[in-house]
Amino acid sequence: MGTKVITAEDVRKVAHLARLAIEESEIAALTAQLDSILDYVNQLSELEVSTVAPTTRAIEVSNVTRPDTLTTDANREDLLAIAPDREDDFFRVPKII
Repeated sequence: MGTKVITAEDVRKVAHLARLAIEESEIAALTAQLDSILDYVNQLSELEVSTVAPTTRAIEVSNVTRPDTLTTDANREDLLAIAPDREDDFFRVPKII
């Protein structure tokens, strides 16, 4: 740990590839920040996780949903009557393509 892995040239190259305009005065700070991030990732890679089940989030979350049931809520003719534009038994909408 603590070994310098990221160089100023690495930061410039990544910025160029990402098409980021960074000032020369930002190079030192970004180099230290990226180096710190990689140091943290290296610490994480030392953990024994072979017995840990994969998860998508830290806590279990459940979504409350209603049952999907088929219902007829309104009369078709009533719905077509309030449509801004209709053609026969269909809603008329603007052409998309």
